[in-house]
Amino acid sequence: GGRFAVADVVTRGALPAELQASVVLWTGCVAGALDVDDYVARLERQGFVGAEVEPTRIYTAEDIRGFISSAGAGAEMESLLASVDGRVLSAFIRATKPKSALPVAESCCAPGCCQVSA
Repeated sequence: GGRFAVADVVTRGALPAELQASVVLWTGCVAGALDVDDYVARLERQGFVGAEVEPTRIYTAEDIRGFISSAGAGAEMESLLASVDGRVLSAFIRATKPKSALPVAESCCAPGCCQVSA
């Protein structure tokens, strides 16, 4: 059993490739951010339950513009920015892993695993 808690950057849907390629966004944890649904699914595959994503900041198109100011301007950039408005967020992610989710062989309480030799 145990608890998982982390502050991370996540997305609501995939980001356009042009924005993912930005070095500034990559070093700022945005381009490599997991989608919220993918994050939860990965936790569930590892036996965690009750995963919660609590947004602490939702980034606007203007926030993203600040990250990529060197990427240029124009109608294409404005379209990209509009497509990610509100889809990048900082969040607390929490989940728990019940003791029943642990394989018996890995549990300290498995028969014979805690024997002390004389």
